Amino acid sequence: MSEPRYKIVFDGALQPGVEINTAKLNLAGLFKSDVTAIERLFSGRAVALKRDLSQSDAQTYLQALSKTGIDARIETETTVELNLSDVHEHGHAAQEPDSPYAPPQANVGESLPGFAVLKPLSVEGRIGRLRFLAWTMVLSLVTLPIVGVFALIGLGLVSGDSTTGLIIGGIIALFLFLAFMIVSILFSVQRLHDIGWSGWLCLLNLVPFVGSFFPLVIMIMPGNTGANRYGPPPPPNSTAVKVLCSLWIVFIGLFLSAQWSAGSPRSSRNMKAAWKAATKVAR
Repeated sequence: MSEPRYKIVFDGALQPGVEINTAKLNLAGLFKSDVTAIERLFSGRAVALKRDLSQSDAQTYLQALSKTGIDARIETETTVELNLSDVHEHGHAAQEPDSPYAPPQANVGESLPGFAVLKPLSVEGRIGRLRFLAWTMVLSLVTLPIVGVFALIGLGLVSGDSTTGLIIGGIIALFLFLAFMIVSILFSVQRLHDIGWSGWLCLLNLVPFVGSFFPLVIMIMPGNTGANRYGPPPPPNSTAVKVLCSLWIVFIGLFLSAQWSAGSPRSSRNMKAAWKAATKVAR
């Protein structure tokens, strides 16, 4: 009697606490496919992800699939079974060689990519809170000196009564400002993606009152620990990111302290003046 053979069956069930989008992304990474093609596996029908396996091989495949968050199971092979080709559109008699539902091209048990590739100048990807602050500081440190140099050049041209030079300086300053804003928006979009929010929420910065505290929300809100609909999580923070973030926080603290200190005497004088005015009115 030949050794029993087994297959891995999946009917769309997920492990407890796993989001369906996370499972689709992880499964797409394992199958070397795209998420759109993986959608077919979640139709609710039982699909054989892998067949004709020994018991030990079936256990190995099941462990690899479990890491994606899906709840697959092992069943004994039978003569009549539902194959992956059944999920193709009507009219396809056999499974194409490049089917996204072919057995995983990666080695069984191979670790899935845990982190996304950083893309600073892109609307795709995710960055965490510390990296968002660090990148913002680097952007500011690069932009401010350039603006300062052109400002000095502009002052020199103005003192020389050069209207043409003033116009050129204004145009350059405008382009620098636009470049700074575009890169800042890209950083904010990736930060929103890390939280699991749409990048279009950046437009809230233009809303009166809301725009005054929304940047603070972006800096404080923690990101998703696992993959979300915008991709895998960003890589761990490097030492440089932590140092730059710490310096940026210290700088912001010193700036706010200086503002508060500068405003305190003025506030005291204003309060005294108001008190005197109120006393005169009372008299």
